[in-house]
Amino acid sequence: MKDQTKIIAALLVGAAAGAALGLLLAPESGENTRDGIAEYINELIDAAKDKAQATASGVKDYGNNVYNNAKSRVNDIVGNAQDNAEDTINNARSKANDIADNAKAYGEDAVNNAKAKAKSNIDDLHTIIHN
Repeated sequence: MKDQTKIIAALLVGAAAGAALGLLLAPESGENTRDGIAEYINELIDAAKDKAQATASGVKDYGNNVYNNAKSRVNDIVGNAQDNAEDTINNARSKANDIADNAKAYGEDAVNNAKAKAKSNIDDLHTIIHN
């Protein structure tokens, strides 16, 4: 931004110097010289305005590009975070289901072992009673 300001300032200083030289070296009458200088300065002012507008437009476009890039990156990060969260939740559910299945199987085994021991003890007791 500072470089563009320096360019515009240099342009205006150059225009003023050109106008001063034009007055000193002009072979035309004073009125024609003043009209020419006024026209030249107006052209320079218009050129400076055009340059400033182009610069402002360029800055606006640059700002829009930076904003769009940042927005895209943030959306990507948020999307990745959501995907990671879903993966983590699914993994946790899967592990919880595995633990529940293992606990159920362990419990069923314990119940079956207890039933078998109880049946064996009852059978032994029944045998003792009949003998």
